Amino acid sequence: MDALEQQVTELVAPIVSVRGADVEAVTLRKAGRRTVVVITVDADGGITLDDIAEFSRAISETLDASDVMGESSYTLEVTSPGVHRPLQLPRHWRRAQGRLVRVQLVDGSTVEGRIVDNDQTHVELEVKGVRRSVVLSDVAKAVVQVEFPKETD
Repeated sequence: MDALEQQVTELVAPIVSVRGADVEAVTLRKAGRRTVVVITVDADGGITLDDIAEFSRAISETLDASDVMGESSYTLEVTSPGVHRPLQLPRHWRRAQGRLVRVQLVDGSTVEGRIVDNDQTHVELEVKGVRRSVVLSDVAKAVVQVEFPKETD
């Protein structure tokens, strides 16, 4: 994260956290003469379109009132993380509880299971009907798997 992204994060994090959410990422990219400011937010229970609209208004007002963007024009995009976001922090695991995940461990092995529970250092997965505890520091990469409902006749 560059210095400007860090400044934007520090500016908007209190706005988001007071509403029970977290800033997951701030990305700045050039689009012609404008800068596109993309702020990814997430919360327990997920983010609704109404939440996005509320965050957008509050963040826009705060950015406009500050000098963090200087004189440059910008476009604000507030979004929630996509399903393919890697699970990196304990709160990511908590928010994905009940979901099917594929976990690549640092030893090169892969585990696929459903998240049953987690804390700050471990995640409990149900793998083929058996619970397996995985130390988060042993996880190289983890991603929620997209599941489609089974068709019924």
